[in-house]
Formats: sequence, structure tokens, C-alpha cells
Amino acid sequence: MIETTITIDGPAASGKTTVGYELAQAIGYVFLDTGVMYRAVTLASLNAGIDPNDEAAVVKIAESLDFDIQPEVGHEDGRHYTVMVNGIDATWELRNSDVNQNVSAVSSYPQVREEMVRLQREFADGHATVMVGRDIGTVVLPDAPLKIYLEATAEIRARRRMGDHLQRNYNTVEFEKILADIIRRDNIDSSREHSPLKPADDALIIDTSQLTPDGVLQAMLDAVTERQLPVLNA
Repeated sequence: MIETTITIDGPAASGKTTVGYELAQAIGYVFLDTGVMYRAVTLASLNAGIDPNDEAAVVKIAESLDFDIQPEVGHEDGRHYTVMVNGIDATWELRNSDVNQNVSAVSSYPQVREEMVRLQREFADGHATVMVGRDIGTVVLPDAPLKIYLEATAEIRARRRMGDHLQRNYNTVEFEKILADIIRRDNIDSSREHSPLKPADDALIIDTSQLTPDGVLQAMLDAVTERQLPVLNA
């Protein structure tokens, strides 16, 4: 079993999930967006009536979470996968505004991150994987043969997120609110003590601000070729 792993890190709405999934499809790797794992802990905590600022209670949720990702092909709502949280399809609920506002705090807790990292490493063991997140190349899989870091301006990322919200008919579509949330999350993610958001020293940094998703994907495919990584569906 080939165990090559490609890591893709970057801030919110930098395009990680979209192009990461397309890259995995193009080269025949398994795809994992680790951000949904932290969102799942956040959603489960909120659904249980737990204050996301109650670190001890949130850690207990993380340790007992029933979490699963199921591949989806041709689903009518355009999802890349189905996320099950405690036996319930929470794929789109994970993207609601309450989760957006609290996921950075939840993901900053060391014991939550420790549990999620353990699960992420288990997932990568024995699979050729494209793994997307915020600390995959720096903490989770620092020995990956290809590490990619995507970035874009906060304004462009906010417009992308607003477009996602409009497409999903979410209530919160005001640009200024979304931009403020993006900036707030950037500050939390980059300044936290444990596993801060930053590119690995040997990461390929791609600024997606002026690139189309196809352009970003091509840059990644070029890197796969340059590193002579195996393509499993060639």
C-alpha cells in the first residue's frame, strides 16, 4: 500500500478544500479535510448545550465523538463527502454561523488537537492521502514529501465565503460581517500557542488571490510531477 501524503494548509477560504479535493481526484489519492473534524467537535458541543469556552467539557466531547466521513459521488447538493456526527448527517450544518464563530476557539485547545491529530495520523497510515488543514505540514505529517500552503487576501477570502453562503442560502451574507470573522479567525489561528497557522519551512506557497481554482490545481499537479510522486490513476 502506497502511503504518500500531500499536505495542504492555509487560512479560512483560501481554497484548500476545493482544490485539495480536485487534486486528490486527479491523482487517485484519498481526501481528508481535517477542518471538518474540529467543526464536528464544535457542533457536537453546541448541540449538547456546552459553552465552547468550557475547555474541559469540550475535550470530553472530542474524546467521545462519533465521527465518520463517507465518500459521495454525484450527490445532488454538490457535496464532496458526507460528514456523520454522532450518527447524523451534519455535512452542511458544520458550516453554519455558530460553528464558524466558535471553531477557532475549540481547535485551540491542546487536548482537542491531540485527539484530532491522533485520528488524522491513523487516517493517513496505509493510504495515499491529500490532507487539508492548518497544521498538517507543520505538526500532523511533517515528513510528507510535498507540503503546500495556500494564501489569499482577507478581502478575497471573505468574498469567496460570502458566495458559499449565498449558494447554501445561509442567513449571514453581509460582507463586512464575514470579513470581520475571517480576520478574527486568522488572528486566533496564527497566534495560538499550540500548532499555530503557518507554512512549513519547506512548503510550496501558492497565493490564490488572482488564480482560478484550475490555475491552483495546475500548480499543484506541476509540484507532484516535480517531486516525482506516484499518480495512482494514471
